[in-house]
Amino acid sequence: MRKDLGAKTWLFPMPVLILGTYDEKGVPNAMNAAWGGVYDTNKVTVSLSKHKTTENFAKNGAFTVAFATKKTVVASDYVGIVSANQVPNKVEKAGLHAMKASKVNAPIFEEYPVTLECTVDSFEDGTLVGSIVNVSVDEAFLKDGKLDVAKCEFIAFDGANGKYVALGDVVADAFKVGASLK
Repeated sequence: MRKDLGAKTWLFPMPVLILGTYDEKGVPNAMNAAWGGVYDTNKVTVSLSKHKTTENFAKNGAFTVAFATKKTVVASDYVGIVSANQVPNKVEKAGLHAMKASKVNAPIFEEYPVTLECTVDSFEDGTLVGSIVNVSVDEAFLKDGKLDVAKCEFIAFDGANGKYVALGDVVADAFKVGASLK
């Protein structure tokens, strides 16, 4: 038997995205945003209300997207519950270390193994769309030139229970396992 729970904002897994921007003085800012994903082949989208982050990328035309991990869960949560408008040094307080991205005017935070460097395509009605111009990966998370997802220990947001959960084991080869039903 099934039970109807009504309309819920549930999508699994929901990535925990850390958006990085610089303010007008070049101070790095980080923000946790869980409502985002792939928009097209080389594009991302994130649903956002007005924040210091939106002001920053409107001025710079750029942002980064990092993926939160088990090791960064405290810092990742912190940058989502504290506003840079109230705590101007929240990146420092979170223990994050910023370096300039190689392709866009936005910060990469060293603690996150994978970061997308993006330019702003549009920000309308709370929907950010950006073009991915580079993917920066900490070499410690590469195996034979490919990303070792298991080593990254990415986390997801469980909107049904208000928790962060670790992504787990490989269960099958995509676009292959279903071939057994042909």
